[in-house]
Amino acid sequence: MPLRQLPRDRRRPWRLDRRALTALPLALIVLITVVDVLSPPEIHLGPLLIVAPALTASFAGARATAVVALLSLAALTVIGVLRDGVTTTNHETQLGALLAVSALIVVLRALRDRHERELAQVRSVSEAAQRVLLRPLPDRIGPLHLASVYLAAEAEAQVGGDLYAAARTATGTRLLVGDVRGKGLSSLGDAALLLGAFRAAAHLHADLPGLARYLDGSIAWDLAQLAEQQRAPKHLPQHPPQHLPQRARQPRDPPPPAPEDSGESFITAVLLEIPDDGRVVRLVDCGHPPPLLLRADGVTPLDSRRPAPPLGLGELAPAPYEVEEFPFLPGDRLLIYTDGVIEARDSERRFYPLTERLTAHCADRPTALLHHLRHDLLAHVGGRLDDDAAMVVVERLD
Repeated sequence: MPLRQLPRDRRRPWRLDRRALTALPLALIVLITVVDVLSPPEIHLGPLLIVAPALTASFAGARATAVVALLSLAALTVIGVLRDGVTTTNHETQLGALLAVSALIVVLRALRDRHERELAQVRSVSEAAQRVLLRPLPDRIGPLHLASVYLAAEAEAQVGGDLYAAARTATGTRLLVGDVRGKGLSSLGDAALLLGAFRAAAHLHADLPGLARYLDGSIAWDLAQLAEQQRAPKHLPQHPPQHLPQRARQPRDPPPPAPEDSGESFITAVLLEIPDDGRVVRLVDCGHPPPLLLRADGVTPLDSRRPAPPLGLGELAPAPYEVEEFPFLPGDRLLIYTDGVIEARDSERRFYPLTERLTAHCADRPTALLHHLRHDLLAHVGGRLDDDAAMVVVERLD
């Protein structure tokens, strides 16, 4: 399940605390004013009034900070009237210094407010991109129970180069989990291309090899188009290649020509097919880490005997797409993940031991399992991943 904001009732206590904090600068202004007026002539506490706007800027906006700064200036003026006069050199210097520092604090707070507004817009765009690009998987699809989690490496991003999708066919369910070369927002284009191609063709191809060839051709065509644009930006291709007509490309169609620099971008992926009326899972592995089969007696990797090249490299390293078939019984669970999980390192540069951490949680339901893995993975890396990470758990219910 994609990450969501905290519920409203869990954010409410902070609002109450902020209201209480608002009274603190006002209390400080009153306290400093009273103590300064009652102190001996040689003691001057008026300069301490700068603490009030500085404290306000730490939790309130520029407008509230400016109001508190004006109150501090008014309090310093009252001190001057009640003590040695407003027109003395000492008092005028204090007023000037308080005014200058307060103005600086207000300006800095205004800049911070603008940055926070821009950050809120970025978050809003990121959430919208996540909803459009990486649609949440349904909790139930056919005889399967699904759960997913996505952890983006880039700060404030909610989606990056890892991807997953599910599609229903006439006989079962097909799933795609992939990882674009690179990380974060820069890899969104390739992820969007693959997801769109999968959603359009997942139910049109009779077998997984045909679907894999279609996806590989889509990526290769995009790379060729990008290379052509880089070589001659004013002369773009006028017509799409023959391998991408309005209908879905059939397995017998020839693959598109690959650009010379196609090795610069590729997508590792695993395609799975789970029939409704069977007790098996079929998969085609395109250079992706093997899914893990979870049962009460342990964890078993579903290693492919002859994995295919990553998507986008099929023309450079032609190989048949072979379907592997493994038992998948009611109650079994599959964990499909990206390499951002197993390549996550702790402070001592040790990789995250995924299989070892799964052993004690083989019997957990999908949602509980991912909740545990998410917190355990973030604890392993100290709260910050170096690469995007995605995990999908599939449980067969019947």
